[in-house]
Amino acid sequence: MSEIGYKHYMFVDGDLPGNGEDPELPGHEALMITNRHDRDAHIRVNLYFEDREPVEGLHITVPARRVVCHRTDLPFGEEGCRIPFGQYSLELESDIPVCASFGRLDRRHDLGYYVTGYCAV
Repeated sequence: MSEIGYKHYMFVDGDLPGNGEDPELPGHEALMITNRHDRDAHIRVNLYFEDREPVEGLHITVPARRVVCHRTDLPFGEEGCRIPFGQYSLELESDIPVCASFGRLDRRHDLGYYVTGYCAV
C-alpha cells in the first residue's frame, strides 16, 4: 500500500461556535481521521488555548481501515475532555500515517460548513 497521510498535523483555527437558533442542527467542529492501514492508529492530541495552559496527552484510537469522527462540542478523546468555547489549536501525533481533516458547522450567522486549513509536519 502506498503511503498516504502524515503522522503529525496542526489545526490552528479552532473556534468552537455556539449552537445558533436550531437545536436540531447545533454549531460544532469535527475532527475526521482515516486509517488505511491494517493495524490500529494510536493518536496523541494536544490542545492549545490563547488564555490558559495546554491540555496535552489526550488519546484517540482509529481502528484499522476505518474512519473516526469526533465532534469537539462533545466529550473529546478517550479521556472525555470538554473543549471550552473560543479559540484553540489542535495538534495530532500518530504512530502511523493517517489522513485528517477538521471542519466547522457555524450557526452564528448564516448556515456554513467549511474545512479549516491545516499544517501536516
